[in-house]
Order: sequence, then structure tokens, then C-alpha cells
Amino acid sequence: MADADPTVAGLAELTEVMRQLRRECPWKREQTHASLVRYLLEETHETVEAIETGDPDHLREELGDLLLQVWFHAVVAEEQGDFTMADVAAGIVAKLRRRNPHVFGDAPQGDAHTINEVWESIKAQEKQRDSVTDGLPGSLPALLYADKVVDRLAREGAPVDADPGGDLGERLLALVVEARAAGADPEQALRHAVRRRLG
Repeated sequence: MADADPTVAGLAELTEVMRQLRRECPWKREQTHASLVRYLLEETHETVEAIETGDPDHLREELGDLLLQVWFHAVVAEEQGDFTMADVAAGIVAKLRRRNPHVFGDAPQGDAHTINEVWESIKAQEKQRDSVTDGLPGSLPALLYADKVVDRLAREGAPVDADPGGDLGERLLALVVEARAAGADPEQALRHAVRRRLG
């Protein structure tokens, strides 16, 4: 008989640990989706930092902390009868299968750009957006928000013509357009530049 997948066993154990903590730890029992938002944001930023510093041990730890937040929310939802972690996993598996027809369907293979375009096209059909900003959280960092809007407008055939000689906002927007044209992430580029200045 083949050995059990240690990943499956580990995630099952994580589920049981989270359920026990919700039952037996007063602080964890009091938490709600809303009260946990700050921790989800903190752990996301710490994971980004671990990726950008290139330390695999740090990244492993931060991915664990981020996974904890996902599991925490799923167990809270499970208690409320909303959904379970199995539902979360099934949803993302179905999405990955739908949006990767070159792997799970009969669509032809292509380069990375073509595959991303297929993903975005399928996503747009699924979301049925009424405006270019539908589904974009207003809490996104400004550069990331601008990057997403510029991308969506370009896909609709309405590229942004920002004025690099305009006011500060226009100049920043022009830099986002420039970054997109160069295939760069403006948020990441700015963080790297600041780190370089700090030595």
C-alpha cells in the first residue's frame, strides 16, 4: 500500500488543531472574520518581504503564518455553517481546471503571455463586470490599484495616455503605464529602490 501523502495528513492535522483552538482558547474563540482582517494583512505583507529577501527559511515560516490565517477563517466559517475548508479547496481546484484549458482541456499550449491572456479572458467571462473597477478592492495600494486599472483598460482597447509632465498624480500614473510596458511591477520596483537607498 502506498504511503499516505504527508501534505494531506499535515493539512488535516492543521484543521483539527484549529478546531481545537477555537473550542479551548478564549482569545481564538472570540475572533471573527472582521477581527482577523488585520492579521491577514500583516501576514500577507510579511510573506511578500520574505519572498523579496530571498530567505527560504523565512519564506517557509511566513507561508505557514499566512496559511494559518486562511485556515482560521475557514474554521470560523465552518462553525457558522457557511462553508468548510473542503469547500474552499474544491472551489479553487474547479477554478484552476476551468482557467487552464491548455492543461486540463483540449486547448493548445502557448507561451506564458498567451496562457495568461486565456486566463484573463475566462476570468472576465465568469465575472461579468459592469465597470473596469468591479472586483478591485479600494484598499489596494495605490500603485497596484493603478496597475490593475491600466491593465483592464488596455484589455478593453482603451489604453491610458497619462501625462508624464502633468501634476504628481499624472506623473505617477505615467510611471505605472511605463512599468506595464516594460513588464515590471511598479510596487515591487519602488520597494526595491527604497531598500537600495537604505543599504
